Amino acid sequence: MQPERHLVKPGDRCYPAQLLDLEEEPRIFLLGDPEVLLTPMISIVGARRATPYGLAVAEMAARISAECGLTVVSGGARGCDRAASRAALDAGGRTVIVSGPGADRIYPAESTDVFHEAPLRGGAIVSLEDWGVEVRRYQFPRRNRIIAALSRCTFVAEASLRSGTMSTAETAMELGRTLYAVPGSIFSPTSSGTNRLISEGARIVSDERDLEQAISSDYGVLRFIPEEVRGPEGALVSALLASPLRPQELAERMNEDVLQILRALSEFEVLGMVEKLPDGRYTPTKEAFLAHNRGGA
Repeated sequence: MQPERHLVKPGDRCYPAQLLDLEEEPRIFLLGDPEVLLTPMISIVGARRATPYGLAVAEMAARISAECGLTVVSGGARGCDRAASRAALDAGGRTVIVSGPGADRIYPAESTDVFHEAPLRGGAIVSLEDWGVEVRRYQFPRRNRIIAALSRCTFVAEASLRSGTMSTAETAMELGRTLYAVPGSIFSPTSSGTNRLISEGARIVSDERDLEQAISSDYGVLRFIPEEVRGPEGALVSALLASPLRPQELAERMNEDVLQILRALSEFEVLGMVEKLPDGRYTPTKEAFLAHNRGGA
């Protein structure tokens, strides 16, 4: 079954009123169900070269948003964008992907699964470009403005200071949208943008409950949780949650022998709970971050 193609223009019943806030009211090429543009939406954006922490944050935000009945808007890029759309679909929710090239073109290839599934599961692919238009660099700043405009709130999972994610966040603020941001390590370049947004007034989201309460307040909805899953975690993984560390640093922090730490790290690596970074530090995997967050919810 092929999703339907639509051209949604200002004045059409399904044209989202939020886009009227832009200086120019764009027409939207849409693949999927145009009715999704009338649903409450939240934009979830983040780094393309995301860390496991950023991916876990984007997935958490999308899952909670879907459980609250919100449609997740993303740019479909690799990293946090794809993670958000994937998590929304996996939670039984809808996603709207705002594409740079034509809505019938898939970019990037790593996001093929969500581009295929979004319009078939109650969501849509939307674009400012006509059908068949291939990817061009100029498309992405324009796309970012649509991502920011579509939603009442924009959630920033992870961002460096100079990035497309930050331009989306800045547009959201210019348009008077509510901005959520998740703090990260002060030593992580990919958290420098989110930390800056928080310092400038973005609403800080420190855990699942924070986000659930923010959504409830801003959208007037309640969260439906099918079944809460809580997973065990070791003290070693907990020690890595704040910031990646080298084995010697872990040993000193935990007052353990470094050889025991190395053995434990090897076991956790096999279990998929930690991974080694190119600089020799260890960090929890995306799964470990999610397990920790659910356990503390």
